Amino acid sequence: MTTAIERPAQRIATGREIPRSLWHQLHRTDPYAVPTQSAEWIDSLLAFGGYHDASRLYTTGGGRTTLLPLVRRSFPTGGATILQSMPSSWGFGGLVAPNGASPRLVTDILDDLERSPALRVRIRPNPLQADVWSAATAGRNNVTVIPARAHVLDLEGGFEKVWAQRITGPTRSAVRRAEKSGVVIESDNTGRLVPVFYELLLRSFDRWARQQHEYLWLARFRGRHRDPQAKFRIIADRLGPHCRISVAWVEGRPAAAILVLQDGANAHYTRGAMDKDLASPVRANFLLHRTAIEEACRAGCRSYHMGESGTSQSLSRFKERFGAVPVDYAEYWIERVPVHRADRALRRQVKRVIGFVDAH
Repeated sequence: MTTAIERPAQRIATGREIPRSLWHQLHRTDPYAVPTQSAEWIDSLLAFGGYHDASRLYTTGGGRTTLLPLVRRSFPTGGATILQSMPSSWGFGGLVAPNGASPRLVTDILDDLERSPALRVRIRPNPLQADVWSAATAGRNNVTVIPARAHVLDLEGGFEKVWAQRITGPTRSAVRRAEKSGVVIESDNTGRLVPVFYELLLRSFDRWARQQHEYLWLARFRGRHRDPQAKFRIIADRLGPHCRISVAWVEGRPAAAILVLQDGANAHYTRGAMDKDLASPVRANFLLHRTAIEEACRAGCRSYHMGESGTSQSLSRFKERFGAVPVDYAEYWIERVPVHRADRALRRQVKRVIGFVDAH
């Protein structure tokens, strides 16, 4: 008996040709999908400006459908185009498919992307599918692999199990300290708390500059350029109830805040900010995350994604206190002109000149 060979996935629609109802269905039925792979997230990018929807919808011979959220950015000089899933500071991309993507699907999509005339294709996939992407990219000489690390908390078993078995004892003590200190948590999903959150983020820019020996003006410029307040207003508007900002108040003053996206099977802690002098003594951040984790469990989420950790040991330790585990994954670049190494070398040189110190 012979087995039919399934033909490679074929692209059948791009950009606004993709029905939003189908996008929502695929996102709902992918157990690994994160909010930054949603249609509303792409809408946020388009509203922010400078990007065009270049998402791609594929189908296989077996009738399976998969989607790659993707945006295009064009530059006037020479008409160069860059494809990204997702751009820097805009979260994770990668494939969305019922029951998750397979190495075969990723291989087919990479074949299609390699035929693109774009100067660069950048894929920052969902870390929850790191093994799938690693298997599909093995042996591809024209794909640059950039190692990365994120942290993810498994919510299986519900909040009581997470609280008792995964969140560490010292963290539970820190949460109780915050509660006894009178820390008040206020959450909102209408965008009303964006100004409060952003004021704390500006204070964080200054604190990070001091920690990293970076010029204050440069840190502020980089921070505001990467994350202007308008960006968070747009996200809150486009994602609506799926974007929640929580603020920890200490004696009537905002001490810390987090932005959590919760759409689909997994919640995603996306940004955090604080006034360290107010927040640290009363452990305000611990109560913020405890509240967000409980809400994610209540909503039936499979995981609480705590985002990129990089090489920062202190950031990793903080996340691991909540039971999040490190997930090694990679970002992938397909380049017609190999600029990644040159870009990385230039960044290292600039850091040496200004005395920049990476977070520990």
